[in-house]
Amino acid sequence: MTPPDQLTETLRQSRQLHLLAFWDTLSTEGRSRLASQLEGLDWNQISDCRQRAAQRREQQEPSAPIDLSSAHTPPCHQLGEATDAATAARARGHEALAAGTVGAILVAGGQGTRLGFDAPKGTFPIGPLSHATLFEILLGKLAAVRRRHGKPVPLAIMTSTATDAATRAFLESNQHCGLNADDVFIFCQGTLPAIADDADCLLLDAPDHVAVAPDGHGGMLGALAASGGLAWFGERGCQTIVSFQVDNPLAQPLDAEFLGQHLLTAADFSTQVIPKLHPEERVGVVVERDGVTEVVEYSDLPAALASERRDDGRLRFDAGSIAIHAFDRRFLERTAAAADSLPLHLAHKKVPHLDATGTVIEPTEPNAFKFERFIFDLMPLANRVTLIEVDPAESFAPLKNPAGSSSDSPELVQQALSDYARRHLAAAGISVAPEVTVELDAASILDDTDLVQLADSGKLPGNRIDQPLIVRAG
Repeated sequence: MTPPDQLTETLRQSRQLHLLAFWDTLSTEGRSRLASQLEGLDWNQISDCRQRAAQRREQQEPSAPIDLSSAHTPPCHQLGEATDAATAARARGHEALAAGTVGAILVAGGQGTRLGFDAPKGTFPIGPLSHATLFEILLGKLAAVRRRHGKPVPLAIMTSTATDAATRAFLESNQHCGLNADDVFIFCQGTLPAIADDADCLLLDAPDHVAVAPDGHGGMLGALAASGGLAWFGERGCQTIVSFQVDNPLAQPLDAEFLGQHLLTAADFSTQVIPKLHPEERVGVVVERDGVTEVVEYSDLPAALASERRDDGRLRFDAGSIAIHAFDRRFLERTAAAADSLPLHLAHKKVPHLDATGTVIEPTEPNAFKFERFIFDLMPLANRVTLIEVDPAESFAPLKNPAGSSSDSPELVQQALSDYARRHLAAAGISVAPEVTVELDAASILDDTDLVQLADSGKLPGNRIDQPLIVRAG
């Protein structure tokens, strides 16, 4: 059986016939898999990727640093301030939640590989006492909104080819973590082929498979639109859509003040930031340059500028991006309709591949370019961008590294969750004995109002907790 004529011609025109090198050795099923993958590739987009890879290969000198001479950190609203403006924002946010006009996107395509966990990262157990998974904690926050306001927050979950089937199975077997199945929309992000750094060619990582990689969190926009997710949000009356990452159980994307600030400022794009304290922190920063708001990656920020401080002692560029955003749905629809809204970025990576004999090569050094898009690249297209500064202790505890690591490890994330619970219980008048671990049940406690009601109910003798406890409202 020979390859389909049209496919052969496409590969010939693209100078990629080597992708059929093992065709004659493949089973019928293997040939079908390879043909289906190759026919499903966007060859116009691949041509763009190849051009960018060629430019990078031919580049003799490092690219010029970004000119940030006229740039500054945009003004930020401080979340949690006791001001009339903050009170008005909280009221507006609660109004939107009660009206059911807010939707959410959870970016959940990552595997738990770095954690030594062979499953989607969202299924990793992280509750300090409950051992609730990341999915259960984060989806629980949406259940708490429904409990308070009586309206659901429609949720779209972005998976990847590596996590899609397992994520769907987990949510099905766990009753969608307390959400109505009709309120959950699952879609899979796209992939892009890797391109060899020493030749203008795609790579095979198996005789019947082209080496590909997820197209980044920016792939969310195209995949959501193509899957019908944007239309789904529109049909459900969502005017504001928040997005957040599955690895941050402290994420507060539905904070009423955050939503209210987004709505009251009529922003197309709002984002939460944390104060960057040290120049060496590996976090992108939000800047305004010539009237345009954008994110500058830490690797693109020259050391001298990264270290520069203002008169108040804060870094000149200190608005650290934590990937919690709010969008006007119509803005997402407009930008999704434009094919070039989000540019491609190159990353030089190690990509396993087959050599001419079919032997798997595990490179020890980067050997190929991967391509991805970043959702924050939508900022320059927004008519208005609003920044909301949050306390990292309240909103940011990413889980990235295995047990025993010095940062972002399960132990540190669990401690952050317990410390968060202890602070908010204390604010509600409930004391916690020293060294006692406590955890707030995400599905029943939306904010401090629930804890104050619990304190007033008399259900906790003396409003004191002397032993480990998962605190639930109601």
